[in-house]
Amino acid sequence: MNNIEKIREETKGVVLVAATKYIDCEKMRSLFNYGINNFGENRVDSFLKKKNELKDLNITWHFIGHLQKNKASKVINEIDYLHSLDSIELAKIINEKRKAPLKCFVELHLTTSTTKNGVREEELDSFMEKIKEFKNINVIGFMAMSDATYTVEETTTVFERANYLKEKYHLSELSMGMSDDYKIALKCGTTFIRLGRILYTFPF
Repeated sequence: MNNIEKIREETKGVVLVAATKYIDCEKMRSLFNYGINNFGENRVDSFLKKKNELKDLNITWHFIGHLQKNKASKVINEIDYLHSLDSIELAKIINEKRKAPLKCFVELHLTTSTTKNGVREEELDSFMEKIKEFKNINVIGFMAMSDATYTVEETTTVFERANYLKEKYHLSELSMGMSDDYKIALKCGTTFIRLGRILYTFPF
């Protein structure tokens, strides 16, 4: 069993999104041939280029990076999921430009980091109430990230809190877990994981 097959077995029952920031279309085709058809990009220009080059494949496209408001209109009608809805201003742009409701994860800010984006828990009630006004935004869940400096226990606390908030707001999905912490996320109830580096240790 190679690394990709092993990870697919470990993540059975959740949506495995291959984060493609550091790989080219040739490697993406190889992943597709191994049964991975959910791909997530961080950058608008790279996303548009890759989607065009891979238009012959039946791919579900995710935007998983911070989406700048001045670039949002370029991609929001090209993606199936947005994992980083983090402001009402961005929501307004999506609602205005999107042709049909977009499946969105609200990005949570649950760490002590001062550099990460996301909605803080104390602002969440207000945010979730306002987001109901936008007919072209379908909030399906929350997205959460740990911090690179966090211990296993601290990461577990972040992910468990995100799961609690998902239940509190009666949402169905959670986007948590990357190459270093996806096993913790699986234990904490994630339904989508975003894996990059760990998938690419297999020789293509």
